[in-house]
Amino acid sequence: MHYLRLSFALGLASLTAACGQKAETPDSSEMTGSTDNMAMAPAAATPILAKGHGTVTAIDKGAGTITLAHGPIPEAKWPAMTMAFKAAPAIADTAQVGEKVDFELKITGSAGEVTALTRQP
Repeated sequence: MHYLRLSFALGLASLTAACGQKAETPDSSEMTGSTDNMAMAPAAATPILAKGHGTVTAIDKGAGTITLAHGPIPEAKWPAMTMAFKAAPAIADTAQVGEKVDFELKITGSAGEVTALTRQP
């Protein structure tokens, strides 16, 4: 029974001592050979160009945004939703709340910018 207590105490002490240590990582000079099987870090977000249809629900010229209730946008894997997008003043000035519109987006990460807007007939 004494050995069990001693083993438990030593194991606990080892774990406690290891908690404050950082994991060692090899520096680039130690890494040689092919990187074919290595997981690569994600590249910077590449913009996606997408098109959508929706209704203008709000325009905030001060913030430079236009809010659209839009249908699904497959290029971005977005379901139908209502969200605010950045928009150039020329685009925000031509839109009116309540209009049904077709729009083009430039999406970077989870944010989008309306690059073109046309009224639906």
